[in-house]
Amino acid sequence: MDEGKIFPLPAMEAVVTKEGAMETAARRGVALPGRVGDVRRGNLALVLKGIAAAGPGLAPTRAQLAAANGLTKASVSSLVADLIESGLIRELGLNRDGERGRPGVGLQLNPQRAVIGLEINVDYLAAGLVDLNGALRFHTSEEAQNSGADPRSVIKQISRLLEPVLKAAGDTGTQILGGGLAVPGLVDSAGRTIVSAPNLHWSSVTLEVRDLLPAAAFDVLLSNEANSAALAELWYGRGRELHDFVFVSGEVGVGAGLVVASELFVGPQGYAGELGHVVVHPDGPDCSCGGRGCLETFAGLEAILSAAGIAASPVSVRLTGLLDALRNGEGHAVTAVENAGRYLGLALVSAARIMDLPAVVLGGHFALLGDWIRPALQRSLEIHAPGLLESESVMLSTLDQSAALLGAAGGAIQSILESPHVLIPAAARGYGSPVACSSRTTARP
Repeated sequence: MDEGKIFPLPAMEAVVTKEGAMETAARRGVALPGRVGDVRRGNLALVLKGIAAAGPGLAPTRAQLAAANGLTKASVSSLVADLIESGLIRELGLNRDGERGRPGVGLQLNPQRAVIGLEINVDYLAAGLVDLNGALRFHTSEEAQNSGADPRSVIKQISRLLEPVLKAAGDTGTQILGGGLAVPGLVDSAGRTIVSAPNLHWSSVTLEVRDLLPAAAFDVLLSNEANSAALAELWYGRGRELHDFVFVSGEVGVGAGLVVASELFVGPQGYAGELGHVVVHPDGPDCSCGGRGCLETFAGLEAILSAAGIAASPVSVRLTGLLDALRNGEGHAVTAVENAGRYLGLALVSAARIMDLPAVVLGGHFALLGDWIRPALQRSLEIHAPGLLESESVMLSTLDQSAALLGAAGGAIQSILESPHVLIPAAARGYGSPVACSSRTTARP
Protein backbone atom coordinates (compact mmCIF):
# COMPACT_ATOMS: atom_id res chain seq x y z
CA MET A 1 0.00 0.00 0.00
CA ASP A 2 1.09 3.57 -0.72
CA GLU A 3 0.55 6.72 1.27
CA GLY A 4 0.97 10.42 0.69
CA LYS A 5 1.45 10.66 -3.10
CA ILE A 6 0.54 14.18 -4.25
CA PHE A 7 -1.29 14.96 -7.48
CA PRO A 8 -2.20 18.62 -8.11
CA LEU A 9 -5.83 19.39 -8.85
CA PRO A 10 -6.74 20.54 -12.36
CA ALA A 11 -7.63 24.13 -13.00
CA MET A 12 -11.37 24.67 -13.35
CA GLU A 13 -12.88 27.27 -15.66
CA ALA A 14 -15.67 29.30 -14.07
CA VAL A 15 -18.85 29.60 -16.09
CA VAL A 16 -21.61 30.73 -13.69
CA THR A 17 -21.05 34.32 -12.68
CA LYS A 18 -22.59 37.54 -11.48
CA GLU A 19 -22.28 41.25 -12.19
CA GLY A 20 -19.48 42.10 -14.68
CA ALA A 21 -18.51 38.46 -15.28
CA MET A 22 -22.04 37.58 -16.47
CA GLU A 23 -21.22 39.26 -19.77
CA THR A 24 -18.29 36.87 -20.23
CA ALA A 25 -20.54 33.86 -19.59
CA ALA A 26 -23.07 35.18 -22.10
CA ARG A 27 -20.36 35.53 -24.76
CA ARG A 28 -19.44 31.90 -24.17
CA GLY A 29 -23.01 30.81 -24.71
CA VAL A 30 -23.43 29.66 -21.12
CA ALA A 31 -26.99 29.54 -19.82
CA LEU A 32 -27.24 31.90 -16.88
CA PRO A 33 -29.29 31.03 -13.81
CA GLY A 34 -32.66 32.73 -13.47
CA ARG A 35 -33.44 32.47 -9.76
CA VAL A 36 -31.64 33.98 -6.81
CA GLY A 37 -31.00 30.53 -5.37
CA ASP A 38 -29.55 29.40 -8.70
CA VAL A 39 -27.26 32.43 -8.84
CA ARG A 40 -26.01 31.85 -5.31
CA ARG A 41 -25.43 28.14 -5.95
CA GLY A 42 -23.52 29.01 -9.11
CA ASN A 43 -21.40 31.61 -7.36
CA LEU A 44 -20.67 29.23 -4.50
CA ALA A 45 -19.27 26.73 -7.02
CA LEU A 46 -17.44 29.55 -8.79
CA VAL A 47 -15.59 30.57 -5.64
CA LEU A 48 -14.79 26.98 -4.68
CA LYS A 49 -13.39 26.26 -8.17
CA GLY A 50 -11.28 29.38 -7.93
CA ILE A 51 -9.72 28.12 -4.71
CA ALA A 52 -9.18 24.66 -6.24
CA ALA A 53 -7.62 26.12 -9.39
CA ALA A 54 -4.93 27.88 -7.37
CA GLY A 55 -3.23 24.52 -6.86
CA PRO A 56 -1.23 23.06 -3.97
CA GLY A 57 0.77 25.53 -1.91
CA LEU A 58 -1.23 28.57 -3.08
CA ALA A 59 -4.01 30.22 -1.09
CA PRO A 60 -6.03 32.99 -2.77
CA THR A 61 -7.66 35.62 -0.58
CA ARG A 62 -11.27 36.76 -0.60
CA ALA A 63 -10.23 39.95 -2.39
CA GLN A 64 -8.37 38.01 -5.09
CA LEU A 65 -11.36 35.72 -5.66
CA ALA A 66 -13.70 38.71 -5.90
CA ALA A 67 -11.47 40.46 -8.44
CA ALA A 68 -10.95 37.31 -10.53
CA ASN A 69 -14.65 36.45 -10.75
CA GLY A 70 -16.38 39.83 -10.97
CA LEU A 71 -18.07 39.47 -7.59
CA THR A 72 -18.27 41.97 -4.76
CA LYS A 73 -16.04 41.45 -1.74
CA ALA A 74 -19.16 41.23 0.45
CA SER A 75 -20.62 38.46 -1.73
CA VAL A 76 -17.38 36.49 -1.68
CA SER A 77 -17.05 36.87 2.10
CA SER A 78 -20.57 35.48 2.56
CA LEU A 79 -19.91 32.56 0.19
CA VAL A 80 -16.56 31.81 1.83
CA ALA A 81 -18.24 31.72 5.24
CA ASP A 82 -20.62 29.04 3.94
CA LEU A 83 -17.77 27.04 2.40
CA ILE A 84 -15.81 27.16 5.66
CA GLU A 85 -18.87 26.03 7.59
CA SER A 86 -19.37 23.15 5.15
CA GLY A 87 -15.80 22.00 5.82
CA LEU A 88 -14.77 22.19 2.17
CA ILE A 89 -12.19 24.94 2.67
CA ARG A 90 -10.02 26.33 5.45
CA GLU A 91 -8.22 29.56 6.17
CA LEU A 92 -4.45 29.34 5.96
CA GLY A 93 -2.13 32.13 7.02
CA LEU A 94 -1.73 35.53 5.37
CA ASN A 95 -1.39 36.21 1.68
CA ARG A 96 -0.50 39.68 0.37
CA ASP A 97 -2.81 40.69 -2.50
CA GLY A 98 -0.19 42.98 -4.02
CA GLU A 99 2.44 45.46 -3.09
CA ARG A 100 -0.01 47.76 -1.29
CA GLY A 101 -2.49 47.20 1.51
CA ARG A 102 -2.72 44.73 4.32
CA PRO A 103 -2.25 41.04 3.55
CA GLY A 104 -5.45 38.98 3.41
CA VAL A 105 -6.18 35.54 4.81
CA GLY A 106 -5.44 32.74 2.32
CA LEU A 107 -7.98 30.03 1.52
CA GLN A 108 -7.35 26.37 0.60
CA LEU A 109 -9.34 23.22 0.04
CA ASN A 110 -9.57 21.27 3.28
CA PRO A 111 -7.28 18.21 3.14
CA GLN A 112 -9.52 16.52 5.73
CA ARG A 113 -12.29 16.19 3.18
CA ALA A 114 -11.76 13.36 0.71
CA VAL A 115 -13.26 10.93 -1.77
CA ILE A 116 -12.72 7.24 -2.41
CA GLY A 117 -11.28 5.99 -5.71
CA LEU A 118 -12.08 2.39 -6.64
CA GLU A 119 -11.24 0.09 -9.52
CA ILE A 120 -12.56 -3.28 -10.60
CA ASN A 121 -10.39 -4.94 -13.22
CA VAL A 122 -10.23 -8.43 -14.61
CA ASP A 123 -7.49 -9.64 -12.28
CA TYR A 124 -7.41 -7.18 -9.39
CA LEU A 125 -9.33 -4.74 -7.20
CA ALA A 126 -8.00 -1.42 -5.91
CA ALA A 127 -9.11 1.29 -3.51
CA GLY A 128 -7.62 4.60 -2.44
CA LEU A 129 -8.27 7.69 -0.36
CA VAL A 130 -7.84 10.94 -2.31
CA ASP A 131 -8.29 14.27 -0.56
CA LEU A 132 -9.74 17.40 -2.16
CA ASN A 133 -6.26 18.77 -2.73
CA GLY A 134 -5.48 15.84 -5.05
CA ALA A 135 -3.29 13.85 -2.67
CA LEU A 136 -3.47 10.06 -2.76
CA ARG A 137 -3.37 9.50 0.99
CA PHE A 138 -3.80 5.73 1.09
CA HIS A 139 -3.83 3.04 -1.57
CA THR A 140 -4.36 -0.70 -1.44
CA SER A 141 -5.02 -3.43 -4.00
CA GLU A 142 -5.36 -7.19 -4.21
CA GLU A 143 -5.37 -9.78 -6.94
CA ALA A 144 -8.81 -11.18 -7.70
CA GLN A 145 -10.20 -13.31 -10.50
CA ASN A 146 -13.20 -11.22 -11.48
CA SER A 147 -13.77 -12.59 -14.96
CA GLY A 148 -17.12 -14.40 -14.91
CA ALA A 149 -17.65 -13.65 -11.23
CA ASP A 150 -21.05 -12.69 -9.86
CA PRO A 151 -21.11 -8.86 -9.80
CA ARG A 152 -22.63 -8.92 -6.32
CA SER A 153 -19.76 -10.98 -4.97
CA VAL A 154 -17.26 -8.58 -6.56
CA ILE A 155 -18.98 -5.64 -4.87
CA LYS A 156 -18.74 -7.51 -1.55
CA GLN A 157 -15.01 -8.08 -2.15
CA ILE A 158 -14.36 -4.43 -2.91
CA SER A 159 -16.42 -3.46 0.13
CA ARG A 160 -14.03 -5.53 2.27
CA LEU A 161 -11.06 -3.91 0.50
CA LEU A 162 -12.51 -0.55 1.52
CA GLU A 163 -12.20 -1.30 5.22
CA PRO A 164 -8.53 -0.28 5.66
CA VAL A 165 -9.14 2.80 3.52
CA LEU A 166 -12.05 3.88 5.72
CA LYS A 167 -9.93 3.18 8.79
CA ALA A 168 -7.12 5.36 7.40
CA ALA A 169 -9.65 8.15 6.89
CA GLY A 170 -11.03 7.75 10.40
CA ASP A 171 -7.58 7.69 11.98
CA THR A 172 -6.80 11.10 10.47
CA GLY A 173 -10.22 12.65 11.06
CA THR A 174 -10.91 12.77 7.33
CA GLN A 175 -14.52 12.93 6.18
CA ILE A 176 -15.43 11.03 3.01
CA LEU A 177 -17.81 12.94 0.74
CA GLY A 178 -18.24 10.56 -2.20
CA GLY A 179 -16.39 8.27 -4.56
CA GLY A 180 -15.80 6.93 -8.03
CA LEU A 181 -15.57 3.37 -9.36
CA ALA A 182 -13.77 2.57 -12.63
CA VAL A 183 -14.62 -0.64 -14.50
CA PRO A 184 -13.19 -2.22 -17.69
CA GLY A 185 -16.33 -1.89 -19.77
CA LEU A 186 -18.85 0.40 -21.42
CA VAL A 187 -20.90 2.42 -18.93
CA ASP A 188 -24.22 4.07 -19.79
CA SER A 189 -24.43 7.86 -19.88
CA ALA A 190 -26.23 7.98 -16.53
CA GLY A 191 -23.32 6.16 -14.87
CA ARG A 192 -25.53 3.48 -13.39
CA THR A 193 -25.17 0.41 -15.62
CA ILE A 194 -22.30 -1.52 -17.18
CA VAL A 195 -23.62 -2.01 -20.70
CA SER A 196 -20.89 -4.46 -21.70
CA ALA A 197 -17.66 -5.67 -20.12
CA PRO A 198 -16.50 -8.60 -22.31
CA ASN A 199 -13.43 -9.46 -20.24
CA LEU A 200 -15.55 -9.67 -17.10
CA HIS A 201 -18.32 -11.48 -19.02
CA TRP A 202 -20.80 -8.91 -17.71
CA SER A 203 -23.63 -7.44 -19.77
CA SER A 204 -26.35 -4.98 -18.70
CA VAL A 205 -25.20 -5.12 -15.09
CA THR A 206 -26.37 -2.53 -12.59
CA LEU A 207 -24.00 -2.30 -9.63
CA GLU A 208 -25.31 -1.16 -6.25
CA VAL A 209 -22.42 1.26 -5.86
CA ARG A 210 -24.28 3.61 -3.54
CA ASP A 211 -24.17 0.91 -0.87
CA LEU A 212 -20.37 1.16 -0.79
CA LEU A 213 -20.51 4.61 0.86
CA PRO A 214 -24.04 4.92 2.26
CA ALA A 215 -23.20 7.83 4.58
CA ALA A 216 -21.51 9.98 1.92
CA ALA A 217 -23.24 13.16 0.72
CA PHE A 218 -22.41 12.39 -2.92
CA ASP A 219 -22.92 9.16 -4.81
CA VAL A 220 -20.25 6.74 -5.98
CA LEU A 221 -19.94 7.47 -9.71
CA LEU A 222 -19.42 4.62 -12.17
CA SER A 223 -17.02 5.18 -15.09
CA ASN A 224 -15.07 3.41 -17.81
CA GLU A 225 -11.56 2.44 -16.71
CA ALA A 226 -9.73 3.75 -19.80
CA ASN A 227 -11.63 7.05 -19.73
CA SER A 228 -10.90 7.48 -16.03
CA ALA A 229 -7.21 6.77 -16.61
CA ALA A 230 -7.14 9.28 -19.49
CA LEU A 231 -8.63 11.95 -17.22
CA ALA A 232 -6.06 11.16 -14.53
CA GLU A 233 -3.35 11.56 -17.17
CA LEU A 234 -4.86 14.88 -18.24
CA TRP A 235 -5.10 16.24 -14.68
CA TYR A 236 -2.10 14.71 -12.96
CA GLY A 237 0.27 13.29 -15.57
CA ARG A 238 1.60 13.93 -19.07
CA GLY A 239 -1.62 15.66 -20.07
CA ARG A 240 -0.70 18.74 -18.09
CA GLU A 241 1.60 19.64 -20.99
CA LEU A 242 -0.69 18.25 -23.70
CA HIS A 243 -4.11 19.38 -24.89
CA ASP A 244 -4.83 16.61 -27.39
CA PHE A 245 -3.74 12.99 -27.01
CA VAL A 246 -4.74 9.34 -26.98
CA PHE A 247 -4.25 7.55 -23.69
CA VAL A 248 -3.85 3.78 -24.20
CA SER A 249 -4.71 1.63 -21.21
CA GLY A 250 -2.98 -1.73 -21.12
CA GLU A 251 -4.54 -4.36 -18.84
CA VAL A 252 -5.91 -7.81 -19.63
CA GLY A 253 -7.93 -5.79 -22.12
CA VAL A 254 -6.86 -2.75 -24.10
CA GLY A 255 -8.77 0.54 -23.99
CA ALA A 256 -8.22 4.14 -24.91
CA GLY A 257 -9.33 7.55 -23.75
CA LEU A 258 -9.44 10.34 -26.33
CA VAL A 259 -8.60 13.82 -25.04
CA VAL A 260 -9.42 16.70 -27.39
CA ALA A 261 -8.85 20.33 -26.36
CA SER A 262 -8.24 19.15 -22.78
CA GLU A 263 -11.63 17.43 -22.61
CA LEU A 264 -12.52 13.76 -22.75
CA PHE A 265 -14.19 12.84 -26.04
CA VAL A 266 -16.63 9.96 -25.55
CA GLY A 267 -18.82 10.15 -28.65
CA PRO A 268 -22.61 10.54 -28.88
CA GLN A 269 -23.33 7.33 -26.96
CA GLY A 270 -20.34 7.55 -24.64
CA TYR A 271 -18.56 4.55 -26.11
CA ALA A 272 -15.65 6.12 -28.02
CA GLY A 273 -12.14 4.84 -27.41
CA GLU A 274 -12.58 1.09 -27.86
CA LEU A 275 -9.08 0.78 -29.33
CA GLY A 276 -8.69 -2.80 -28.13
CA HIS A 277 -11.41 -3.87 -30.54
CA VAL A 278 -9.96 -2.24 -33.63
CA VAL A 279 -9.28 -5.10 -36.08
CA VAL A 280 -5.56 -5.36 -36.83
CA HIS A 281 -5.54 -8.87 -38.37
CA PRO A 282 -8.73 -9.99 -40.19
CA ASP A 283 -7.80 -13.66 -39.81
CA GLY A 284 -6.53 -13.33 -36.25
CA PRO A 285 -7.76 -15.06 -33.08
CA ASP A 286 -11.31 -14.87 -31.75
CA CYS A 287 -11.86 -12.00 -29.33
CA SER A 288 -13.97 -11.81 -26.17
CA CYS A 289 -16.10 -9.13 -27.87
CA GLY A 290 -17.32 -11.70 -30.41
CA GLY A 291 -15.13 -10.38 -33.21
CA ARG A 292 -11.86 -11.64 -34.61
CA GLY A 293 -8.37 -10.24 -34.94
CA CYS A 294 -8.85 -7.35 -32.51
CA LEU A 295 -5.81 -5.54 -31.11
CA GLU A 296 -6.56 -7.00 -27.69
CA THR A 297 -5.89 -10.53 -28.96
CA PHE A 298 -2.27 -9.52 -29.65
CA ALA A 299 -1.51 -6.70 -27.21
CA GLY A 300 -3.67 -7.45 -24.16
CA LEU A 301 -1.64 -8.59 -21.16
CA GLU A 302 -3.02 -12.12 -21.21
CA ALA A 303 -2.28 -12.39 -24.94
CA ILE A 304 1.32 -11.25 -24.43
CA LEU A 305 1.91 -13.59 -21.47
CA SER A 306 0.48 -16.57 -23.36
CA ALA A 307 2.52 -15.84 -26.50
CA ALA A 308 5.66 -15.47 -24.36
CA GLY A 309 5.07 -18.93 -22.86
CA ILE A 310 4.78 -17.64 -19.29
CA ALA A 311 3.16 -20.40 -17.21
CA ALA A 312 -0.19 -19.79 -15.54
CA SER A 313 0.14 -18.31 -12.04
CA PRO A 314 -0.89 -15.06 -10.31
CA VAL A 315 -0.62 -12.17 -12.75
CA SER A 316 2.00 -10.32 -10.72
CA VAL A 317 4.22 -13.42 -10.76
CA ARG A 318 3.71 -13.89 -14.50
CA LEU A 319 4.50 -10.24 -15.18
CA THR A 320 7.71 -10.49 -13.19
CA GLY A 321 8.59 -13.61 -15.19
CA LEU A 322 7.96 -11.76 -18.44
CA LEU A 323 10.21 -8.87 -17.42
CA ASP A 324 12.97 -11.30 -16.41
CA ALA A 325 12.64 -13.10 -19.74
CA LEU A 326 12.86 -9.82 -21.64
CA ARG A 327 15.95 -8.72 -19.73
CA ASN A 328 17.54 -12.08 -20.56
CA GLY A 329 16.62 -11.69 -24.23
CA GLU A 330 14.52 -14.87 -24.35
CA GLY A 331 13.12 -15.30 -27.84
CA HIS A 332 9.45 -16.08 -27.15
CA ALA A 333 9.13 -13.14 -24.76
CA VAL A 334 10.87 -10.68 -27.08
CA THR A 335 8.77 -11.80 -30.06
CA ALA A 336 5.50 -11.58 -28.10
CA VAL A 337 6.18 -8.02 -27.01
CA GLU A 338 7.44 -6.97 -30.44
CA ASN A 339 4.27 -8.34 -32.05
CA ALA A 340 2.18 -6.47 -29.48
CA GLY A 341 4.03 -3.26 -30.33
CA ARG A 342 3.63 -3.80 -34.06
CA TYR A 343 -0.12 -4.34 -33.85
CA LEU A 344 -0.51 -1.50 -31.35
CA GLY A 345 1.20 0.74 -33.89
CA LEU A 346 -1.30 -0.33 -36.57
CA ALA A 347 -4.25 0.51 -34.34
CA LEU A 348 -2.76 3.86 -33.36
CA VAL A 349 -2.24 4.81 -37.01
CA SER A 350 -6.00 4.43 -37.54
CA ALA A 351 -6.87 6.31 -34.36
CA ALA A 352 -4.47 9.17 -35.05
CA ARG A 353 -5.64 9.57 -38.65
CA ILE A 354 -9.33 9.55 -37.75
CA MET A 355 -9.06 11.80 -34.68
CA ASP A 356 -6.08 13.94 -35.79
CA LEU A 357 -4.49 13.54 -32.36
CA PRO A 358 -0.79 14.44 -32.21
CA ALA A 359 0.37 12.48 -29.15
CA VAL A 360 0.04 9.08 -27.48
CA VAL A 361 0.46 8.23 -23.80
CA LEU A 362 0.93 4.55 -22.97
CA GLY A 363 -0.32 3.32 -19.61
CA GLY A 364 -0.71 0.06 -17.72
CA HIS A 365 1.50 -2.79 -18.91
CA PHE A 366 2.45 -0.80 -22.02
CA ALA A 367 4.28 1.68 -19.79
CA LEU A 368 5.88 -1.14 -17.84
CA LEU A 369 7.06 -2.81 -21.05
CA GLY A 370 7.99 0.51 -22.64
CA ASP A 371 11.68 -0.24 -23.24
CA TRP A 372 10.80 -3.30 -25.31
CA ILE A 373 7.48 -2.35 -26.88
CA ARG A 374 8.27 1.18 -28.10
CA PRO A 375 10.84 0.26 -30.78
CA ALA A 376 8.41 -2.14 -32.50
CA LEU A 377 5.55 0.33 -32.11
CA GLN A 378 7.64 3.13 -33.62
CA ARG A 379 8.71 0.96 -36.56
CA SER A 380 5.07 0.17 -37.24
CA LEU A 381 4.19 3.85 -37.21
CA GLU A 382 7.05 4.68 -39.57
CA ILE A 383 6.07 1.95 -42.03
CA HIS A 384 2.32 2.60 -42.12
CA ALA A 385 2.18 6.36 -41.46
CA PRO A 386 5.57 8.03 -41.85
CA GLY A 387 5.70 11.40 -40.14
CA LEU A 388 2.30 11.04 -38.47
CA LEU A 389 3.57 10.42 -34.93
CA GLU A 390 7.22 11.12 -34.21
CA SER A 391 9.06 9.16 -31.50
CA GLU A 392 8.88 12.05 -29.02
CA SER A 393 5.08 12.07 -29.43
CA VAL A 394 4.78 8.57 -27.94
CA MET A 395 5.17 8.83 -24.18
CA LEU A 396 4.96 6.54 -21.17
CA SER A 397 2.61 7.32 -18.30
CA THR A 398 4.16 8.00 -14.90
CA LEU A 399 1.00 7.20 -12.91
CA ASP A 400 1.76 3.49 -12.51
CA GLN A 401 -1.28 1.30 -11.84
CA SER A 402 -3.20 4.00 -9.99
CA ALA A 403 -4.35 6.00 -13.04
CA ALA A 404 -7.91 4.65 -13.30
CA LEU A 405 -8.44 4.91 -9.54
CA LEU A 406 -7.18 8.52 -9.54
CA GLY A 407 -9.39 9.41 -12.50
CA ALA A 408 -12.46 7.91 -10.83
CA ALA A 409 -11.67 9.84 -7.64
CA GLY A 410 -11.02 13.01 -9.65
CA GLY A 411 -14.46 12.72 -11.22
CA ALA A 412 -15.97 12.59 -7.74
CA ILE A 413 -13.98 15.68 -6.71
CA GLN A 414 -15.23 17.56 -9.77
CA SER A 415 -18.79 16.65 -8.84
CA ILE A 416 -18.25 18.21 -5.40
CA LEU A 417 -16.69 21.34 -6.91
CA GLU A 418 -19.72 21.70 -9.18
CA SER A 419 -22.30 21.31 -6.40
CA PRO A 420 -20.93 22.39 -3.00
CA HIS A 421 -24.40 23.60 -1.99
CA VAL A 422 -25.29 19.96 -1.31
CA LEU A 423 -23.21 20.21 1.87
CA ILE A 424 -24.81 23.42 3.14
CA PRO A 425 -28.18 23.73 4.94
CA ALA A 426 -30.00 24.97 1.87
CA ALA A 427 -33.17 26.99 2.54
CA ALA A 428 -31.79 29.08 5.38
CA ARG A 429 -28.78 30.10 3.29
CA GLY A 430 -30.60 31.26 0.19
CA TYR A 431 -29.64 28.31 -2.02
CA GLY A 432 -33.23 27.33 -2.74
CA SER A 433 -35.01 24.09 -2.01
CA PRO A 434 -32.76 21.21 -0.99
CA VAL A 435 -35.01 18.94 -3.06
CA ALA A 436 -33.63 20.58 -6.20
CA CYS A 437 -30.05 20.02 -5.10
CA SER A 438 -29.14 16.53 -6.22
CA SER A 439 -26.13 14.81 -4.70
CA ARG A 440 -25.88 12.78 -7.92
CA THR A 441 -24.16 15.49 -9.93
CA THR A 442 -21.83 14.08 -12.59
CA ALA A 443 -20.21 17.18 -14.03
CA ARG A 444 -17.69 16.73 -16.80
CA PRO A 445 -14.28 18.06 -15.73
